[in-house]
Amino acid sequence: MTIADLDLEIQREPFARPFGFKGSAFHEKWNAVVRLRSEEGVEAFGVGGFAPLWSDPDVFAAHTEAGGNVLMLAILERGMALARECGAGHPMDILDAILPPVEEYARVVTRNAHLRRTFTLNALVALDSALWMLYTRSEGVSSFDGLVPRTCRAHLTERRERIAAVPAIGYTLPMESVRELLDAGTFVLKIKVGHPGDDAEMLDKDRAWLTRLHELARRYETPMTDCGSPVYYLDANGRYREKDGMRRLLDHAAEIDMLDRVILVEEPFDEAFDFDVSDLPARFAADESLHVPDDVAVRAQQGYGAMAIKPAGKTLSMGFRMIEATREAGAIPFVADNACVPWLVDWNKVVAARLPAFPGVRAGMMETNGRQNYATWETLLTSVPHGGASWLKPDSGAFVLDDEFYRRSAGMFADPTPYSDLFR
Repeated sequence: MTIADLDLEIQREPFARPFGFKGSAFHEKWNAVVRLRSEEGVEAFGVGGFAPLWSDPDVFAAHTEAGGNVLMLAILERGMALARECGAGHPMDILDAILPPVEEYARVVTRNAHLRRTFTLNALVALDSALWMLYTRSEGVSSFDGLVPRTCRAHLTERRERIAAVPAIGYTLPMESVRELLDAGTFVLKIKVGHPGDDAEMLDKDRAWLTRLHELARRYETPMTDCGSPVYYLDANGRYREKDGMRRLLDHAAEIDMLDRVILVEEPFDEAFDFDVSDLPARFAADESLHVPDDVAVRAQQGYGAMAIKPAGKTLSMGFRMIEATREAGAIPFVADNACVPWLVDWNKVVAARLPAFPGVRAGMMETNGRQNYATWETLLTSVPHGGASWLKPDSGAFVLDDEFYRRSAGMFADPTPYSDLFR
């Protein structure tokens, strides 16, 4: 599998409203589309959505929103050029070879000597996806199970019938939209905390936010959780600077009878603070602070019991390695989203479908927040090659996965129209 030709396009998808988290917000998703062609004439495509605010808020703050995305585009193009120079190779070997020089280039173009690796990985998702598709087409692999690396196969053996479709409740989402989600049967809410402001303002706003949401959600019942009620997954995106602040937030959750429904608290602190969380009254997860597999063991030693896997956020190649490291550390892997368009939601879904059920939830679990963020979501659903497939839309809060889902590997082996149609 030697790359002979390559090309790159971009597609911009506006949000219905600003998506607020990390004390800021962004307004659209830039989707990069990579086309690769081998010396044998095999052609393949990859799609990846840029998330500069999520992957490195310092870069996001230093540039316009468009500027942060343009930097990611430049990093991706550099990665593509280096991948072509690699010659033949497995997708994971190619990523290993190009990542160090791409990171060096990324630090230069962002003028950030401390650039987070997650920023570079996020920029490379479309390339990594295209490499996997070129590899499978060149090798005659036609199923997701067939492409899973040997070292990861033992960790991806489940065939879930249901995956909880977990929406992200950003602080700009109207309460009426939250009510509609609950009325539709949603049984896990991912609640963004870490409001704008200094530490005291943030905590006050977060406590008021939890109170409002719990007052609404506590009235609902569901057969899909162990407690019989909707459960919560809090995501601070590294906004808390003090352990005491997080303790006080959880104390407030206990005071309003909410804490026993909190199944997870994700990325509570900025990664510069190496706090041990084992004495805090919740299960904690790491996300954007996981840059390499070795980070998983570090976080596990600090009391983190779960790790977010981001096939569409940090590359499928890194996702496989993160799953291995998570299981070896005795932690729980689960899949999370980056305001993904439907094509990338299904790339996440084929991984989530093969992971164990999440504790407290009677199903697999996967964050997916596109429906809350894109005004054209229904159109996006019908535009994918497998538009109309039963697994695309949640039913009573869960994606229902049938034999066709597994037979077709969620449609991931088809060309990603309409994105692949951008090339003339």
